[in-house]
Amino acid sequence: MVNEGAGGPRSRRGSHKVVPSSDQDGTGAERATGEVPCPSNGTVEVEHIISTKLQLKKKAEHLKADLMRQFDTQVNEFMDSLIEESASLVSSHVSTVFPLSDKEKSKLRHTRPPQGQSKQFVIRRSLLDDLFEVNHIRTIYHMFIALLILFIFSTLVVDFIDEGRLVLEFDLLVYAFGQFPLVVVTWMCMFLSTLVVPYILLSVWASVYPTSSHRALWTVLAGSLLLLYQGLCLGFLPTYVVLKNGLPPASCFILILEQVRLIMKAHSFIRENVPRVQSLERSKTNSLAVPRFTQYIYFLFAPTLIYRDNYPRNPCIRWGYVATQFSQVLGCLFYAYYIFVRLCIPQFRSISMQLFDLRAMVLCVFNSILPGVLVLFLAFFAFLHCWLNAFAEMLRFGDRMFYKDWWNSTSFANYYRTWNVVVHDWLYYYVYRDFLWMTQKRFRAAAMLVVFTVSAVVHEYVLAICFGFFYPVLFCIFMCFGMVFNFILNDRRKGPIWNVIMWTALFLGQGVLICLYSQEWYAQRFCPIQEPSFIDLLKPRSWTCSP
Repeated sequence: MVNEGAGGPRSRRGSHKVVPSSDQDGTGAERATGEVPCPSNGTVEVEHIISTKLQLKKKAEHLKADLMRQFDTQVNEFMDSLIEESASLVSSHVSTVFPLSDKEKSKLRHTRPPQGQSKQFVIRRSLLDDLFEVNHIRTIYHMFIALLILFIFSTLVVDFIDEGRLVLEFDLLVYAFGQFPLVVVTWMCMFLSTLVVPYILLSVWASVYPTSSHRALWTVLAGSLLLLYQGLCLGFLPTYVVLKNGLPPASCFILILEQVRLIMKAHSFIRENVPRVQSLERSKTNSLAVPRFTQYIYFLFAPTLIYRDNYPRNPCIRWGYVATQFSQVLGCLFYAYYIFVRLCIPQFRSISMQLFDLRAMVLCVFNSILPGVLVLFLAFFAFLHCWLNAFAEMLRFGDRMFYKDWWNSTSFANYYRTWNVVVHDWLYYYVYRDFLWMTQKRFRAAAMLVVFTVSAVVHEYVLAICFGFFYPVLFCIFMCFGMVFNFILNDRRKGPIWNVIMWTALFLGQGVLICLYSQEWYAQRFCPIQEPSFIDLLKPRSWTCSP
């Protein structure tokens, strides 16, 4: 009986295994829908099986998406807590090695925002480096390369038909980067002055401040000298060289963007080290407060605008990776050349010969969306990914988060935070947070307005100097539409439709910028004014130009 009872279950399990697959599917369908399918000739209907499987597959995909979102959120929270915990351990270790008195701690709290809330640097790769390891994403990269090949091929064919020969002169690039030796000399002067003046001013002030009885006087004197240097040497002289010599656009962009970068670097260096000196007792020296000169040199080249004495470093330099990034920058440069030659110059040269007309304006904006979006992608990829990663690799700089997944943004608030993390960090810590600290966190809306204003003014200043005319299109977009979209399309907006709205507005904005600035560029050349008044300099020439 024992053998018989043992054999009974085995025989039943064996009989279960030989059930035909159609019966198994039918049983699954009954469990999923609660209905018994009508048999046809003793078999389950194929259509019902297929629809049931599709429903189950759809449910599994939704479940997978929900699980992945939960997992991603938990991982991000874990990493943030880990970074904060490591930062607190580092700060506690530093306070153990260099103990501060209660008076010093109180003074340090009142001279700057809490250090626990400052930016933390960790070793991490750029997002595109991770995404390019996925074949699906790399295919999009290959599509852009194929589009470049078509641009090159079409340009060569058209030039051969028009000229009867292959034209490989690249005259637009030669013009855009004209007077390059003057650019190099001017940049060397700017860099060397930034290398010497802020460091010497900080060192002299730090040597006097702890033991002086006139601390406020020394602080005002050193601050005034720093502002005078930044206003004259970094502010006025590069702009004067650009305007006096009539540098072409690309050369202008190099000098003016470097001017802005060095001013931001010098401010961060002073801003991070002054509170450290102010926290010292009168009897102590500045040996621990002022960083080494080599640390300052490293910061001037590092792809960040936030000063730290030390950054996380990678163990080695991949020179092949560096060569790849610089070659991609060069490729993006030629890509932009063919975009302007094929899509922009023929269109705007003919449009600029017409009077300002609403119909022509609407057509111009929509025809400019494609080149505007391509230029946006190229600027992002060439500078924020390739250029910064190349310098980060040469310096073994570990934190490569120069941008985040801005393309997934469902709000303009998130887009502003993720598009350019390097500049956003500087604006957040030295404009937004310092403004809140000075106002005791009472005017958050005003702090946001100050950030938008600073960003809009600097962007418009760069474009006005480099293009040679004042046409505040970008300023209006920043201060009007940018502010409105920042509050309307905020972080509470979720879902794919908001990402579509964000991309639509971004595409339209790029079309407006390319159209209006290109029209004004040609109007300035076709309708010059010999002795323009101040009003003529402020009034757009494209509104009245009729060559």
